[in-house]
Amino acid sequence: MRSEALEGRVAHARTRSGGPLRLEAGAAAPAGMVRLTWPDSTGHAVPVWPDGVTPSLLDEYQVTAVPVERAGETRRVLATVLKCCWTDLSVDPWPGDPAPVELVLDTYRALIGRTDDLMRNWAIGALRRLHDSAWIVLDDGVVMLGPRCALWPVESHAQLQELVRRLPEPERPDLTVVRDADIVAAARPTEVTPSPEAEAEAGARVEGGAAEFDDLLGGYDERRRAELVAAFMVVEHAAEPVQEVRFAALRDPALRRTLGEMLARRGRTLIQHRDRWISGYDDALNDVEPGVTPLGVSERAVLTLVLVHSVAIPRAEGLLPEDSWLSPHPTPADELRRHTQLPIGELEAALRTLRHAGLLGQVKAGEEAGGYVPGPQFHRLTPAARRRLQEELILAAGPNTPLAVAVRARRSAQ
Repeated sequence: MRSEALEGRVAHARTRSGGPLRLEAGAAAPAGMVRLTWPDSTGHAVPVWPDGVTPSLLDEYQVTAVPVERAGETRRVLATVLKCCWTDLSVDPWPGDPAPVELVLDTYRALIGRTDDLMRNWAIGALRRLHDSAWIVLDDGVVMLGPRCALWPVESHAQLQELVRRLPEPERPDLTVVRDADIVAAARPTEVTPSPEAEAEAGARVEGGAAEFDDLLGGYDERRRAELVAAFMVVEHAAEPVQEVRFAALRDPALRRTLGEMLARRGRTLIQHRDRWISGYDDALNDVEPGVTPLGVSERAVLTLVLVHSVAIPRAEGLLPEDSWLSPHPTPADELRRHTQLPIGELEAALRTLRHAGLLGQVKAGEEAGGYVPGPQFHRLTPAARRRLQEELILAAGPNTPLAVAVRARRSAQ
């Protein structure tokens, strides 16, 4: 049987790659996570940040976080969802109430002062991004605040309340074909529709989890503890490896060892790029939990095509160094359409998933042709993961070459 510590590492790795962890009724959240309990006693586990620090700490250190596609629109759409779902400002924002998507879109129109179809497409795209990242739950024409909203610090609630009050009310006709309340009621499970009072008693609450790092951080004074937490947040959330000279917990070997232990409890490890550091998945998890970062067949096929055209071919032509998995040579969208049998809709969905995961970046057309390149997540490959990926690319690009034969022979001998 697996140890509790190993189960916790696997759970954190799965949550980072696939979003909040689904919990059965009565199951406790792993250490380092809070449990969000629903009225039917099932729940989700969401990781919490050490010492209540949030990723906004990166701004204090002027470190660039992983970029969000159309970040301004995404923030505005999340604000409109909050306004529509947080109907009682005297209670915590999460879980809030369900709201029809059309009400959110009408509120967004009122906010930006535009009513054209392009605005609607932008807003729907932002809703999809927020759903994929668990900031909202989008289902059958109804939207709710997602599990990540439960992590908003209590200190931020006053600011969020002021934001909600300042957002404009949408202009909506008095007579509609279907009332908002009917849309929300139809989206609820037919077998259970609890009253608000029963819902408050039975579930929809945040339950604190077990402490995770107190034994590691307790022996440090306040300054060094803050340095460790800052380095932890930066290597976990930065878009690029960060310079060790800027963070004491990366410069000092003893502090760096403690930082490594903190990361290990979440299935992560420190990765060094000369004098820069970032975190990635621990290779040890691959032996006990293969596929801890799963992608669908379509996403794997599209990612492979981009790596072949943006990395393998330029490397073979001497345009890229041997160990680089990032590339300035984008794969045009037309090239992807020509070399895949995926329907256009499935191809676009796969590209969207890969962009949101940070596995692909999109280069806009300008002086050079636009297209797709490997994303910032490739900074987070360990040396062993780089070797595995190199072998997979050899097998994909040249399955009958001598190199591919050697790779298969070596794997079969293991």
